[in-house]
Amino acid sequence: MTITAPQTASAFAEPGRGSGLADVFRRRYLLSLLVHKEVRVRYRGSVLGWIWSYVKPAAQFAVFFVALGVFLQLNKAQVNYPIYLFSGIVLINVFTEAFSNGTKSLVDNGALIKKIYLPRELFPVSSTIVAFVNFVPQVIILLVVCVILGWYPTPLQVLGIFVAIFIVLILATGLGMLFGATNVSFRDAQNFVDLILMVVAWASPVLYPAEQVQAVLPNWAYFIYELNPITAAVNLFHAGFWYPTTHGQGQLPGNLWLFAGIAVVVSIVVLVLGQLVFRRLEGRFAQDL
Repeated sequence: MTITAPQTASAFAEPGRGSGLADVFRRRYLLSLLVHKEVRVRYRGSVLGWIWSYVKPAAQFAVFFVALGVFLQLNKAQVNYPIYLFSGIVLINVFTEAFSNGTKSLVDNGALIKKIYLPRELFPVSSTIVAFVNFVPQVIILLVVCVILGWYPTPLQVLGIFVAIFIVLILATGLGMLFGATNVSFRDAQNFVDLILMVVAWASPVLYPAEQVQAVLPNWAYFIYELNPITAAVNLFHAGFWYPTTHGQGQLPGNLWLFAGIAVVVSIVVLVLGQLVFRRLEGRFAQDL
């Protein structure tokens, strides 16, 4: 009979504790199952199904275009305003969907969390991935329209598109983890997130030209406005999709890449902060749910 050496305390892991986001990548199979489940059930029982992924942004675009482009005549003031508007809406929608669903993800999966242990970060991360899956077809439509209008971007402008997507996805994941963990114990967090999302499109140049804000605000206030990571991401997206279709007639904000770099740093800091708060509160998830 073979006698094994006794295990030291360092060989054991504390129950219910993981390695944070690192566990999400180690358990990619579980993440893929969650994503597939959310994608399948998203429009289950719906007649239109995935067509709603196109109907909703199209209706949103139509409302804003009529209200702002026609009634307020921004269509005349801004060259290629439909492209400017739609590119901003597409980007802001992936952020709001990922942030909102990430905040609700733990409560919505409470039954699963109470039964077994698995990395809780899987839920807000899967919400971000599902939002990205819904985002891709809208970007394809935007790209096709831009190509028809003579879209010839520079490599730097194409890079800006990917940086913008990186900013909104990282920021949404960090905020989803932060507010999602808080929402387990205090359901007011979801209402607070709804208030944030209600104004987020108006707090960045999605619906209006950025130069109009610069003309109204004092320099210090406009500087704060540009520090908003969503503002930097939207400006990068406009620079990548809208600006090349204007053939030099459009206008972009100055210091575009400076504020883009700041936005990347801020988004990563928010992700780290969200992870820290998540790790601090996750020990109470099963109890509070």
